[in-house]
Amino acid sequence: MSKPKKVAILTAGGLAPCLSSAIGGLIERYTEIDPSIEIICYRSGYKGLLLGDSYKVTPEIREKAGLLHTFGGSPIGNSRVKLTNVKDCVKRGLVKDGADPQKVAADQLVKDGVDVLHTIGGDDTNTAAADLAAFLAKNNYGLTVIGLPKTVDNDVYPIRQSLGAWTAAEQGARFFQNVVAENNANPRMLIIHEVMGRNCGWLTAATAREYRKLLDRTDWLPGLGLDRSAFEVHAVFVPEMQVDIAAEAKRLRAAMDKVDCLNIFVSEGAGVDAIIAEMQSKGQEVPRDAFGHIKLDAVNPGKWFGEQFAQMIGSEKTLIQKSGYFSRASAANIEDLRLIKSCADLAVECAMRGESGVIGHDEDQGGVLRAIEFPRIKGGKPFNIDTPWFTEMLKAIGQKKGKKVAVSH
Repeated sequence: MSKPKKVAILTAGGLAPCLSSAIGGLIERYTEIDPSIEIICYRSGYKGLLLGDSYKVTPEIREKAGLLHTFGGSPIGNSRVKLTNVKDCVKRGLVKDGADPQKVAADQLVKDGVDVLHTIGGDDTNTAAADLAAFLAKNNYGLTVIGLPKTVDNDVYPIRQSLGAWTAAEQGARFFQNVVAENNANPRMLIIHEVMGRNCGWLTAATAREYRKLLDRTDWLPGLGLDRSAFEVHAVFVPEMQVDIAAEAKRLRAAMDKVDCLNIFVSEGAGVDAIIAEMQSKGQEVPRDAFGHIKLDAVNPGKWFGEQFAQMIGSEKTLIQKSGYFSRASAANIEDLRLIKSCADLAVECAMRGESGVIGHDEDQGGVLRAIEFPRIKGGKPFNIDTPWFTEMLKAIGQKKGKKVAVSH
């Protein structure tokens, strides 16, 4: 394949602390290699692609692309659109009744003169990209599709580390560093920190780990109530680990009696099966998005855990706080900036030789950074609760590790 004349970029799905920087990294690298290559960015992800709505990357934007590394969110906008969900695309006015969204998207790329499409998103975005790439190949469109894996969940097979997840954990820890001071606002306070991650507990565990690092760097004054034991993580609950509610309640009540407060980190996907069963037994509808995922903000696992424990541990007040939007909309930290640059640079290299795939460190091939074949990309990678640092953290906070459980996705 000859070098591309025009490339397009889109971001999709939920936010993660990498989107803006990844856009900036792609623009910078193309400008370094060959500024004659045109770049457009579709507004609001696949929605903009279907509607033919895009930004043109001008010389001024190229010159100031470095600014994108200092912002969170996605300046070009996101949306949750599944190209194979025809009914939803028609309902939202993105395609006409009877039209195939994949063909509409493919034809729009051709109309816009695009040779390479860069998609930046999680497993849903990249499976959508995989479907589109397969459609393009089957119908001889001759376009290259290259994905960059963003998700705070860090749950994409076979990618070792998704863009933005490190930052999300760091920011979630900073969020709780302020919230935890509520532990002295009321006697016997139960604070539940609900962390994003869907059915993968990696972000919850990593956030607790980062928060404990902050505690390690803090000077304390126990004689006047500033004791680490009151600020400590007292429990971490993730979907992949079985929780013995009664045993944990007994342990946590003892901790409450001793330090007069409790801090629990809960994954938004923990306990969901039990919550759904409870909702269905009451005849309530389980809310889902266009991809069929349960809308976890409506299910509210943090509240459910609070209700389970509050009476059993004798808390006088329960405070449930969610760090998700705070952490996922942050600008990327230094570790993620390095990862983003290496992935963006390789994405452009692959574009120049017409190689499709999702850029990431391939766990099935020795962790090599490469363009991973689309058919191998899927979501739902569970957090390994036997990861040494997680085992050590549970031991340090006095929590017995539960049995591994399989999680649905």
